[in-house]
Amino acid sequence: MRLQRNPILTLLLLAVLTAPGVALASEENDAAELEAIINAIESGWENADGTPFYTNFLGQDGARFIESGGQNEGLRDLVEHHVEPEGDVLDGLDLTFSNIETHVEGDFAWALADVSVKATVKKDGRQIHNRGHETFLFRRTTDGWKVLHTHSSTRPVR
Repeated sequence: MRLQRNPILTLLLLAVLTAPGVALASEENDAAELEAIINAIESGWENADGTPFYTNFLGQDGARFIESGGQNEGLRDLVEHHVEPEGDVLDGLDLTFSNIETHVEGDFAWALADVSVKATVKKDGRQIHNRGHETFLFRRTTDGWKVLHTHSSTRPVR
């Protein structure tokens, strides 16, 4: 008896066998994109540049961005009253996100990171050296992943 090949069955079998590899590649791509956004945000903070925020954040009404007990309401408030003014207040700002851990569930993702902040206050020369953690919430859009919310909490290093 001779077996005949069924092209539809062959395609279905191929799809089933390669699906886990496709999902893994997609997860790796998502993780890389989320980490690239976090790196851009790090650079934006260090350079008092709002561009990476306007590029990578959703500017939805009601958004709040929280840092060590303070909050900015909306993207414009975050950039104009926090990110950009820090260039006038701080010298040598070194912000580092490390140990970035990403999690993706469909079109929603979150990332956790350790954060270190070092800078000198221009006004009085006081040294800042804080460590803590940051959480990022993301939504997948037609333009790629966008930040919905951030929450950072740091303490002075002793």
